[in-house]
Amino acid sequence: MMRRDGVNSVLPAFNASMVLPPFVGDSPARRAEGSPYQASFCEVALRFGGTEARCAILRGLYTYRAELRASGFVHGFQWIDGSFSEDVEASRGRPPGDVDVVTFAYRPAHLQNPHDFNAWFRSNLHLFNPAALKARLHCEAFFIDMQKAPHLLVDDVRYWYGLFSHQRESLLWKGMVAIPLESNDDDALVLLG
Repeated sequence: MMRRDGVNSVLPAFNASMVLPPFVGDSPARRAEGSPYQASFCEVALRFGGTEARCAILRGLYTYRAELRASGFVHGFQWIDGSFSEDVEASRGRPPGDVDVVTFAYRPAHLQNPHDFNAWFRSNLHLFNPAALKARLHCEAFFIDMQKAPHLLVDDVRYWYGLFSHQRESLLWKGMVAIPLESNDDDALVLLG
């Protein structure tokens, strides 16, 4: 896939509906060609930056990712979506207001015990409150503990994939992006100013 500037990219161009396509190629059955598209934070900054409004959102996402990692959440990934991953400037005549984020992460070593994790979680709600994160960092963010019971994890994936893979108003099927937590985000920060 090529970005608008002609550089090879793992992220496809927006389709005629001005969203990431839910899959590339001629069939959604090819696992490697479907959403969520894997990308580094730097790739996301290159692809979705470009305006001051978008860069401010990306700086907020950078801070959120740094805070999660500082708390020990380094193994996992984030799905990003919402109007941020669409060409809303062209389709709706406005910049995105935030980025929707679901973090799927394994607990750090010091939080393996469920009691310890729950106590820590309650005392660190600033990392897990979607409304507060949206106000503070432009991230409407949600957290999924990858060490929960498998049937609960499957239900979370089903819910978030169903929600993120469609526009809320139109129900248009669309793609999203997956970013690993293990990433050198500092390179992207240079791009964001």
